[in-house]
Amino acid sequence: MLRTSLTALATATLLGAPVLAQDADIVDTAVAAGNFETLVAAVEAADLVDTLKGDGPFTVFAPTDDAFALLPDGTVPTLLENIPQLTGVLTYHVVPGKVMAADLTDGMTVETVQGDTITIGTTDGVTVNDVNVIQADIEASNGVIHIIDGVLLPGM
Repeated sequence: MLRTSLTALATATLLGAPVLAQDADIVDTAVAAGNFETLVAAVEAADLVDTLKGDGPFTVFAPTDDAFALLPDGTVPTLLENIPQLTGVLTYHVVPGKVMAADLTDGMTVETVQGDTITIGTTDGVTVNDVNVIQADIEASNGVIHIIDGVLLPGM
């Protein structure tokens, strides 16, 4: 049954349909989607898999592989070699609790697991620190994922 759910999830994600993955946790949902290979590799390198498979709930602003590809050359390999910095970047994408798109308001600031805040915009679509949310409210068993088209970097 889980395999069927993951296959349906991957198919729905690839077709751009809204996804409800309530049987899969955040990590398994990202793996099944197929367009988060860099994010999943980074989560594994930072030893955050068990955390993001935990009870939560968590809200993850998840950059796609294309988003990571937009970073300057050498950024991803450098992060993968500097685990404390990588952990900081990854936890900057995670908010404690389950925050659905309908809960977001323009100018809202939210504290991340990393400790810094992110700013939400809702004037022209939904943004996080001026990065676009391209698909929202992908529910998982332990939270929700909002897909973003850029990588959030603390202090920027």
